[in-house]
Amino acid sequence: MAAPMSCCLRRVWAQCPRYVFPRIAQHVSAVSCSINIQQSSRPYAAAAKSAKKPAKDVKQKKSETATAKGERTSRPLASTPVDDVYLVWLYKRPVYEVEVALDMLRKFQELDFTNPKQYIYVNITLDMTLEKKKKVDPFANTIHLPHHFVEEINKILVFTENAEQAEIAKENGAAFVGGTELIQEILDDEIQADFYIAVPEIIGKLNLLKSKLRNKFPSSRKNSLGPDIPQMLEFFKTGHAYMVEEDCLIKTRIGRLDIPNEQILANLDAVIKDICTYRPLSYGPFVQRLVIRSSTSEGLLIPADRFLPQVKDVEEDTEIEDSK
Repeated sequence: MAAPMSCCLRRVWAQCPRYVFPRIAQHVSAVSCSINIQQSSRPYAAAAKSAKKPAKDVKQKKSETATAKGERTSRPLASTPVDDVYLVWLYKRPVYEVEVALDMLRKFQELDFTNPKQYIYVNITLDMTLEKKKKVDPFANTIHLPHHFVEEINKILVFTENAEQAEIAKENGAAFVGGTELIQEILDDEIQADFYIAVPEIIGKLNLLKSKLRNKFPSSRKNSLGPDIPQMLEFFKTGHAYMVEEDCLIKTRIGRLDIPNEQILANLDAVIKDICTYRPLSYGPFVQRLVIRSSTSEGLLIPADRFLPQVKDVEEDTEIEDSK
């Protein structure tokens, strides 16, 4: 009877954890048992899975979080901060008069010890919407500013296969002159120019450059395609180009920090007046926002109303033209 009892006790002690009977476990492990005992590989039971929450509760929580976020974003912004240190997103962005903004840019330059002749840029945000779902197509143009501020002259490439026209182009200051032999060099970026002009006889042979040059491709609408090479060169030597980027944004230069405010304002007015010709005034203000900055400073928000053409002025101009 002793042998069966000891064997049963060994089975019970072997299945019990060792921390319950540590001394007995040591003694039992020393004694061999002829019966193989299969121990469970999972001493603890798996945690029961929580029941899935109904979809209605999830939707309610999402709606509550959305409303909470909406309440945060719809909070009215304060006008001016009281302390020197504050959270920018809690206050409205200040709007400066153009003259005040220009003086601030000059002070920024003095404090930063940067170039006093650095360029002044303006970021113009446009409203490209038209009736229904139509929009204004992105555009580009070249104009003459009232006050020229760039020291260097634009590099111009002239496309022509006529030897006499090529000689005239070189005499009038063209940087590059040639025919179809220049196509591959332009595609390989071996030749780069600010403007590209061409005579009508060669324009049909330049189709390979349309995707490369894009807005700079010669066109009669942009005054870069025609028979009068000297006139086109004179226009583009000091021409100021701008284009719509990112669907509704124009970034362009309007002057330097070392020129008078009157000249900078005249250049800005000329750029905005030309931009506003690409959408009828009946749709409302085309220019939505103006941000002025220098090459090394932050952007300052300025009002755009003083530069926008008025509907009355346009009507008077049309009446004068009709009377003529």
